[in-house]
Amino acid sequence: MATPKQHRGFRTWAISLVAVVFGLMTIKEGGTILFGDEAARVAAGNYVPFVLWFNFLSGFAYVAAGAGLWLQQRWAVWLAVAIAAAIVLAFAAFGMHINSGGAYEQRTVIAMSIRSLVWVVIAALATQALRRR
Repeated sequence: MATPKQHRGFRTWAISLVAVVFGLMTIKEGGTILFGDEAARVAAGNYVPFVLWFNFLSGFAYVAAGAGLWLQQRWAVWLAVAIAAAIVLAFAAFGMHINSGGAYEQRTVIAMSIRSLVWVVIAALATQALRRR
């Protein structure tokens, strides 16, 4: 019989997978623009450097949180909550950048909206899973 630590429900499996895949995609995309050639930066358009760096670096936290959630570590729940809060704060700062007349890409608004939604859901589901243990 599986112990509670060994038993992973579909929800835990799904949020772990989403977190890791989302993190790896974030690292790849951000790294391509940050460390790629000029063509990559031109293709990115009016990217906002602090948002790009935030997203790139947070990708590593996404992967760590996903791995920790898979291993059912309590710290991973707190990391997921911290990631969700940090994304919402970065999105707010991005909004202030837009409000002050700064250049931006509409796809960044969409991407930050998706990031916010995904991580708020991951944090909520992870918190629920923690309460059940």
